[in-house]
Amino acid sequence: MALRKIAGLILGLTLSVTVVWADSLKINPHHPDRYTVVKGDTLWDISAKFLKNPWEWPKLWKNNPQIKNPNLIYPGDVLYFSIVNGQPQLSLTRSSEDILQPEIRQYPLKNAIEMIPSDAIRQFLTSPKVVTKHELETAPYVIDFAGEHLLAGAGDRIYVRAITNPESLSYTIYRKGKAYISPSTHENLGYEALYIADATLESTGDPATLSIIKSDSEIRIGDRLMISAAGDLDLNYFPHVPKKAIQGAIISVLNGVSQIGQHNIVVIDKGLADGIETGHVFDIYRKGHTVIDRIGNPDKVSQVKLPDEIAGQLMVFRPFERVSYALVMEASAAIHVLDKIETP
Repeated sequence: MALRKIAGLILGLTLSVTVVWADSLKINPHHPDRYTVVKGDTLWDISAKFLKNPWEWPKLWKNNPQIKNPNLIYPGDVLYFSIVNGQPQLSLTRSSEDILQPEIRQYPLKNAIEMIPSDAIRQFLTSPKVVTKHELETAPYVIDFAGEHLLAGAGDRIYVRAITNPESLSYTIYRKGKAYISPSTHENLGYEALYIADATLESTGDPATLSIIKSDSEIRIGDRLMISAAGDLDLNYFPHVPKKAIQGAIISVLNGVSQIGQHNIVVIDKGLADGIETGHVFDIYRKGHTVIDRIGNPDKVSQVKLPDEIAGQLMVFRPFERVSYALVMEASAAIHVLDKIETP
Protein backbone atom coordinates (compact mmCIF):
# COMPACT_ATOMS: atom_id res chain seq x y z
CA MET A 1 0.00 0.00 0.00
CA ALA A 2 2.85 2.37 0.87
CA LEU A 3 4.53 1.64 -2.46
CA ARG A 4 1.29 2.43 -4.28
CA LYS A 5 1.02 5.75 -2.45
CA ILE A 6 4.62 6.64 -3.30
CA ALA A 7 4.15 5.62 -6.93
CA GLY A 8 0.93 7.61 -7.07
CA LEU A 9 2.67 10.63 -5.54
CA ILE A 10 5.52 10.43 -8.04
CA LEU A 11 3.10 10.02 -10.94
CA GLY A 12 0.99 12.91 -9.69
CA LEU A 13 4.06 15.11 -9.31
CA THR A 14 5.22 14.23 -12.82
CA LEU A 15 1.79 14.96 -14.24
CA SER A 16 1.65 18.21 -12.28
CA VAL A 17 4.96 19.39 -13.71
CA THR A 18 3.85 18.42 -17.20
CA VAL A 19 0.49 20.14 -16.83
CA VAL A 20 2.03 23.33 -15.44
CA TRP A 21 4.54 23.49 -18.28
CA ALA A 22 1.99 22.52 -20.88
CA ASP A 23 -0.46 25.04 -19.48
CA SER A 24 2.16 27.80 -19.60
CA LEU A 25 2.70 26.94 -23.24
CA LYS A 26 -1.00 26.18 -23.82
CA ILE A 27 -0.43 22.92 -25.66
CA ASN A 28 -3.03 22.06 -28.31
CA PRO A 29 -4.88 19.11 -26.74
CA HIS A 30 -5.41 17.65 -30.22
CA HIS A 31 -1.76 17.79 -31.22
CA PRO A 32 -0.36 14.92 -33.32
CA ASP A 33 2.51 12.79 -32.05
CA ARG A 34 4.27 13.29 -35.37
CA TYR A 35 3.79 15.52 -38.36
CA THR A 36 5.40 15.46 -41.81
CA VAL A 37 6.02 18.93 -43.25
CA VAL A 38 4.49 19.49 -46.68
CA LYS A 39 4.97 22.18 -49.30
CA GLY A 40 2.80 25.20 -48.52
CA ASP A 41 3.09 24.84 -44.75
CA THR A 42 4.15 27.84 -42.69
CA LEU A 43 5.87 27.84 -39.31
CA TRP A 44 2.74 29.42 -37.88
CA ASP A 45 0.55 26.59 -39.26
CA ILE A 46 2.93 23.91 -37.98
CA SER A 47 3.16 25.50 -34.54
CA ALA A 48 -0.64 25.72 -34.35
CA LYS A 49 -0.79 21.94 -34.62
CA PHE A 50 1.07 21.66 -31.32
CA LEU A 51 0.32 24.94 -29.53
CA LYS A 52 -2.79 26.99 -28.88
CA ASN A 53 -0.67 30.12 -29.28
CA PRO A 54 1.49 29.54 -32.37
CA TRP A 55 3.72 32.54 -31.62
CA GLU A 56 5.07 30.68 -28.58
CA TRP A 57 6.95 28.19 -30.77
CA PRO A 58 10.43 29.29 -29.54
CA LYS A 59 9.54 28.06 -26.02
CA LEU A 60 8.69 24.64 -27.43
CA TRP A 61 11.42 24.22 -30.02
CA LYS A 62 14.30 25.66 -27.99
CA ASN A 63 14.08 22.63 -25.68
CA ASN A 64 15.58 20.49 -28.44
CA PRO A 65 19.05 21.53 -29.62
CA GLN A 66 18.53 19.37 -32.71
CA ILE A 67 16.28 22.09 -34.11
CA LYS A 68 18.92 24.82 -34.09
CA ASN A 69 17.03 27.06 -36.45
CA PRO A 70 13.29 26.44 -36.85
CA ASN A 71 13.35 28.93 -39.73
CA LEU A 72 15.16 26.23 -41.74
CA ILE A 73 12.60 23.43 -41.84
CA TYR A 74 11.81 21.84 -45.19
CA PRO A 75 9.04 19.80 -46.81
CA GLY A 76 9.54 16.14 -45.99
CA ASP A 77 10.95 16.81 -42.52
CA VAL A 78 9.18 14.85 -39.79
CA LEU A 79 8.48 16.50 -36.43
CA TYR A 80 7.89 14.42 -33.29
CA PHE A 81 6.13 15.67 -30.17
CA SER A 82 7.15 14.26 -26.78
CA ILE A 83 7.39 15.07 -23.08
CA VAL A 84 10.96 14.86 -21.79
CA ASN A 85 11.67 15.45 -18.10
CA GLY A 86 8.27 17.04 -17.76
CA GLN A 87 8.87 19.44 -20.63
CA PRO A 88 7.21 19.23 -24.06
CA GLN A 89 9.53 19.39 -27.02
CA LEU A 90 9.76 18.69 -30.74
CA SER A 91 12.41 16.59 -32.41
CA LEU A 92 13.14 16.41 -36.12
CA THR A 93 14.31 13.92 -38.72
CA ARG A 94 14.97 14.63 -42.35
CA SER A 95 13.25 12.75 -45.15
CA SER A 96 13.99 9.03 -45.65
CA GLU A 97 16.00 9.87 -48.74
CA ASP A 98 18.52 11.71 -46.60
CA ILE A 99 18.61 8.94 -43.96
CA LEU A 100 19.34 6.22 -46.54
CA GLN A 101 22.02 8.29 -48.25
CA PRO A 102 24.03 9.97 -45.50
CA GLU A 103 25.87 12.85 -47.03
CA ILE A 104 26.07 16.59 -46.74
CA ARG A 105 23.05 18.04 -48.50
CA GLN A 106 22.39 21.65 -49.31
CA TYR A 107 18.84 22.96 -48.98
CA PRO A 108 18.12 26.20 -50.87
CA LEU A 109 16.91 28.83 -48.43
CA LYS A 110 14.07 29.66 -50.80
CA ASN A 111 12.65 26.15 -50.21
CA ALA A 112 12.58 26.51 -46.43
CA ILE A 113 9.19 26.76 -44.73
CA GLU A 114 8.16 30.39 -44.23
CA MET A 115 6.95 31.85 -40.95
CA ILE A 116 3.90 33.36 -42.66
CA PRO A 117 2.61 33.25 -46.27
CA SER A 118 4.76 36.03 -47.70
CA ASP A 119 2.90 36.09 -51.02
CA ALA A 120 -0.16 37.40 -49.17
CA ILE A 121 1.64 40.53 -47.98
CA ARG A 122 4.44 41.15 -50.48
CA GLN A 123 2.55 43.73 -52.53
CA PHE A 124 1.87 45.76 -49.37
CA LEU A 125 5.51 46.08 -48.32
CA THR A 126 7.19 48.54 -50.67
CA SER A 127 5.01 51.28 -52.08
CA PRO A 128 3.46 53.86 -49.72
CA LYS A 129 0.10 52.71 -48.49
CA VAL A 130 -0.86 55.11 -45.70
CA VAL A 131 -0.03 58.81 -45.48
CA THR A 132 -0.85 61.40 -42.85
CA LYS A 133 -2.65 64.63 -43.65
CA HIS A 134 0.64 66.52 -43.22
CA GLU A 135 2.51 64.18 -45.58
CA LEU A 136 -0.22 64.57 -48.15
CA GLU A 137 -0.24 68.37 -47.98
CA THR A 138 3.56 68.73 -48.20
CA ALA A 139 4.33 66.06 -50.81
CA PRO A 140 5.43 67.09 -54.33
CA TYR A 141 2.62 66.87 -56.87
CA VAL A 142 2.12 66.60 -60.62
CA ILE A 143 1.52 70.02 -62.18
CA ASP A 144 1.54 69.14 -65.91
CA PHE A 145 2.67 66.68 -68.57
CA ALA A 146 5.33 66.99 -71.24
CA GLY A 147 3.74 67.32 -74.64
CA GLU A 148 0.04 67.91 -75.02
CA HIS A 149 -1.25 65.02 -72.95
CA LEU A 150 -4.30 65.23 -70.72
CA LEU A 151 -3.17 62.11 -68.84
CA ALA A 152 0.16 60.30 -68.62
CA GLY A 153 1.41 56.73 -68.37
CA ALA A 154 4.51 54.60 -68.79
CA GLY A 155 7.02 56.21 -71.16
CA ASP A 156 5.68 59.75 -70.66
CA ARG A 157 7.37 62.64 -68.86
CA ILE A 158 5.75 64.76 -66.16
CA TYR A 159 6.44 68.06 -64.37
CA VAL A 160 6.32 68.09 -60.59
CA ARG A 161 6.32 70.79 -57.93
CA ALA A 162 8.80 70.93 -56.35
CA ILE A 163 11.88 68.71 -56.10
CA THR A 164 14.94 70.89 -55.58
CA ASN A 165 17.05 68.88 -53.11
CA PRO A 166 16.29 65.24 -53.91
CA GLU A 167 17.19 62.43 -51.53
CA SER A 168 16.58 59.84 -54.23
CA LEU A 169 16.09 59.44 -57.97
CA SER A 170 13.26 56.93 -57.61
CA TYR A 171 9.73 58.06 -56.77
CA THR A 172 6.31 56.51 -56.35
CA ILE A 173 3.25 58.37 -57.57
CA TYR A 174 0.12 57.88 -55.51
CA ARG A 175 -3.37 59.29 -55.12
CA LYS A 176 -5.30 60.03 -51.95
CA GLY A 177 -7.78 57.31 -51.14
CA LYS A 178 -10.29 56.93 -48.35
CA ALA A 179 -9.66 58.32 -44.90
CA TYR A 180 -9.02 56.02 -41.96
CA ILE A 181 -11.19 57.16 -39.07
CA SER A 182 -10.88 56.04 -35.45
CA PRO A 183 -14.14 54.32 -34.41
CA SER A 184 -13.65 55.45 -30.81
CA THR A 185 -12.45 59.08 -31.14
CA HIS A 186 -13.53 59.76 -34.75
CA GLU A 187 -10.07 61.22 -35.45
CA ASN A 188 -8.58 61.14 -38.91
CA LEU A 189 -5.73 58.62 -38.61
CA GLY A 190 -4.45 59.03 -42.17
CA TYR A 191 -5.36 58.32 -45.77
CA GLU A 192 -5.05 55.29 -47.94
CA ALA A 193 -2.39 55.98 -50.58
CA LEU A 194 -3.44 54.40 -53.87
CA TYR A 195 -0.45 53.28 -55.94
CA ILE A 196 -0.42 54.86 -59.42
CA ALA A 197 3.07 54.65 -60.93
CA ASP A 198 6.85 54.59 -60.50
CA ALA A 199 8.97 57.43 -61.84
CA THR A 200 12.63 58.43 -62.20
CA LEU A 201 13.93 61.95 -61.64
CA GLU A 202 15.49 63.47 -64.77
CA SER A 203 16.12 67.02 -63.58
CA THR A 204 15.51 68.91 -60.35
CA GLY A 205 13.72 72.22 -60.05
CA ASP A 206 10.36 73.83 -59.57
CA PRO A 207 9.01 72.20 -61.59
CA ALA A 208 11.18 69.08 -61.69
CA THR A 209 11.02 66.66 -64.63
CA LEU A 210 10.43 62.93 -64.16
CA SER A 211 9.91 60.03 -66.55
CA ILE A 212 7.33 57.32 -65.90
CA ILE A 213 8.84 53.83 -65.92
CA LYS A 214 5.82 51.83 -64.79
CA SER A 215 2.16 52.62 -64.20
CA ASP A 216 -0.89 50.75 -62.94
CA SER A 217 -3.30 53.48 -63.98
CA GLU A 218 -3.24 56.85 -65.74
CA ILE A 219 -1.53 59.71 -63.94
CA ARG A 220 -3.52 62.84 -63.26
CA ILE A 221 -2.61 66.41 -62.40
CA GLY A 222 -2.56 66.67 -58.61
CA ASP A 223 -1.26 63.15 -57.97
CA ARG A 224 1.37 63.14 -55.21
CA LEU A 225 4.90 61.74 -55.08
CA MET A 226 6.94 59.99 -52.42
CA ILE A 227 10.43 58.52 -52.40
CA SER A 228 10.23 54.85 -53.36
CA ALA A 229 10.95 52.20 -50.74
CA ALA A 230 14.34 50.56 -51.25
CA GLY A 231 13.49 46.95 -52.01
CA ASP A 232 11.41 44.44 -50.10
CA LEU A 233 11.14 44.70 -46.36
CA ASP A 234 12.28 41.80 -44.18
CA LEU A 235 9.94 38.81 -44.40
CA ASN A 236 11.49 36.94 -41.45
CA TYR A 237 8.95 38.06 -38.88
CA PHE A 238 9.15 37.16 -35.22
CA PRO A 239 5.60 37.05 -33.86
CA HIS A 240 5.30 38.23 -30.27
CA VAL A 241 2.74 39.63 -27.86
CA PRO A 242 2.85 43.35 -26.95
CA LYS A 243 4.36 43.96 -23.52
CA LYS A 244 1.42 46.15 -22.56
CA ALA A 245 -2.31 45.72 -22.95
CA ILE A 246 -3.53 47.30 -26.19
CA GLN A 247 -7.09 47.44 -27.45
CA GLY A 248 -8.15 48.57 -30.88
CA ALA A 249 -10.35 47.73 -33.82
CA ILE A 250 -10.24 46.60 -37.44
CA ILE A 251 -11.16 49.66 -39.49
CA SER A 252 -10.71 48.42 -43.05
CA VAL A 253 -9.99 45.38 -45.19
CA LEU A 254 -7.78 45.55 -48.28
CA ASN A 255 -7.69 43.83 -51.67
CA GLY A 256 -11.35 44.54 -52.36
CA VAL A 257 -12.76 41.64 -50.32
CA SER A 258 -16.04 42.04 -48.45
CA GLN A 259 -15.66 39.20 -45.96
CA ILE A 260 -12.60 38.87 -43.74
CA GLY A 261 -11.00 35.46 -43.36
CA GLN A 262 -7.63 33.78 -42.96
CA HIS A 263 -4.75 35.51 -44.79
CA ASN A 264 -6.75 38.63 -45.60
CA ILE A 265 -5.05 42.00 -45.03
CA VAL A 266 -6.76 44.36 -42.59
CA VAL A 267 -6.07 47.82 -41.22
CA ILE A 268 -6.17 48.34 -37.44
CA ASP A 269 -6.53 51.69 -35.70
CA LYS A 270 -3.24 51.43 -33.79
CA GLY A 271 0.24 52.29 -35.04
CA LEU A 272 3.75 53.32 -34.08
CA ALA A 273 2.42 56.13 -31.89
CA ASP A 274 0.57 53.52 -29.83
CA GLY A 275 3.63 51.28 -29.37
CA ILE A 276 2.79 48.86 -32.17
CA GLU A 277 5.73 46.85 -33.56
CA THR A 278 6.17 44.57 -36.54
CA GLY A 279 5.25 41.06 -35.41
CA HIS A 280 2.77 42.06 -32.69
CA VAL A 281 0.01 39.47 -32.34
CA PHE A 282 -3.57 40.24 -31.30
CA ASP A 283 -6.73 38.27 -30.65
CA ILE A 284 -9.74 39.29 -32.72
CA TYR A 285 -13.12 39.52 -30.99
CA ARG A 286 -16.39 39.53 -32.89
CA LYS A 287 -18.83 42.03 -31.41
CA GLY A 288 -21.68 40.39 -29.57
CA HIS A 289 -25.16 41.00 -30.93
CA THR A 290 -27.86 42.79 -28.99
CA VAL A 291 -30.96 40.72 -28.46
CA ILE A 292 -34.41 41.47 -27.05
CA ASP A 293 -35.36 39.87 -23.72
CA ARG A 294 -39.13 39.39 -23.68
CA ILE A 295 -39.12 36.82 -20.87
CA GLY A 296 -37.49 38.35 -17.78
CA ASN A 297 -40.07 41.11 -17.41
CA PRO A 298 -43.11 40.63 -19.69
CA ASP A 299 -44.25 44.18 -18.98
CA LYS A 300 -40.95 45.73 -20.09
CA VAL A 301 -38.94 44.66 -23.12
CA SER A 302 -35.21 44.98 -22.46
CA GLN A 303 -32.13 44.76 -24.65
CA VAL A 304 -29.26 42.46 -23.73
CA LYS A 305 -25.82 42.63 -25.35
CA LEU A 306 -24.27 39.21 -25.82
CA PRO A 307 -20.56 38.85 -24.92
CA ASP A 308 -17.87 39.39 -27.51
CA GLU A 309 -16.51 36.10 -28.84
CA ILE A 310 -12.96 35.39 -30.00
CA ALA A 311 -12.96 34.98 -33.78
CA GLY A 312 -9.29 34.68 -34.72
CA GLN A 313 -5.81 36.14 -34.49
CA LEU A 314 -3.84 38.64 -36.55
CA MET A 315 -0.23 39.72 -36.80
CA VAL A 316 1.02 43.22 -37.65
CA PHE A 317 3.47 43.23 -40.55
CA ARG A 318 3.68 46.94 -41.41
CA PRO A 319 2.97 49.63 -38.83
CA PHE A 320 2.47 53.27 -39.80
CA GLU A 321 2.19 56.28 -37.49
CA ARG A 322 -1.47 55.91 -36.49
CA VAL A 323 -2.61 52.71 -38.20
CA SER A 324 -1.07 49.35 -39.13
CA TYR A 325 -1.43 46.63 -41.73
CA ALA A 326 -2.02 43.17 -40.28
CA LEU A 327 -2.44 39.68 -41.66
CA VAL A 328 -5.27 37.53 -40.33
CA MET A 329 -3.43 34.37 -39.26
CA GLU A 330 -6.44 32.41 -38.01
CA ALA A 331 -10.19 32.82 -38.40
CA SER A 332 -12.49 30.55 -36.39
CA ALA A 333 -15.57 32.64 -37.22
CA ALA A 334 -16.64 35.38 -39.60
CA ILE A 335 -14.68 38.60 -38.99
CA HIS A 336 -16.01 42.08 -39.77
CA VAL A 337 -14.84 45.68 -39.91
CA LEU A 338 -15.12 47.28 -36.43
CA ASP A 339 -14.48 43.97 -34.66
CA LYS A 340 -12.17 44.51 -31.68
CA ILE A 341 -8.57 43.44 -31.22
CA GLU A 342 -6.87 42.86 -27.88
CA THR A 343 -3.50 41.77 -26.53
CA PRO A 344 -3.76 37.99 -25.90
